[in-house]
Amino acid sequence: MKSTGEVMGIDTNFGHAFAKSQSAAYGSLPTAGKIFVSVANRDKRGMIFPIKRLADLGFEIVATAGTAEVLRRHGIACEQIRKHYQAGEGDDAVSLIGGGHVALVINTPQGSGASARSDGYEIRSAAVTADIPCITTVPGAAAAVMGIEARIRGDMQVRPLQDLHATLRAAQ
Repeated sequence: MKSTGEVMGIDTNFGHAFAKSQSAAYGSLPTAGKIFVSVANRDKRGMIFPIKRLADLGFEIVATAGTAEVLRRHGIACEQIRKHYQAGEGDDAVSLIGGGHVALVINTPQGSGASARSDGYEIRSAAVTADIPCITTVPGAAAAVMGIEARIRGDMQVRPLQDLHATLRAAQ
């Protein structure tokens, strides 16, 4: 899959497989640090559980206004930061990411509004430039949480594909 830049991870556990795929694509999923979250309105409800789990694992959550409001309503502590295009003092989302202060970005594309689409593009571009994992879907966020939990547990291992195949065949 080299021509399209795709990667994959193989393991008997989905969380382990996802963590391996992300290691091949970005470097490893983080096990500590700040997570920046800014999601489209349609995704806010679906992001509550994955973000809550990350907060429970000890990650510091940083979010834009609309996302922060929803997270706080559901008991998730988070720092609010302004969007890139919003005027104000202090860091905005893009400068926080570009400055290396974020370990993971969760940003789902907005459906409407030129400034929202532009801001999301700037956020995702900053993550790619800074070589920070960037998750862009609700299922991707859930998978990332499983991968992060696997990394924290430390029970991941590398083994020959033939061993994995033999294990799966024996389980049938």
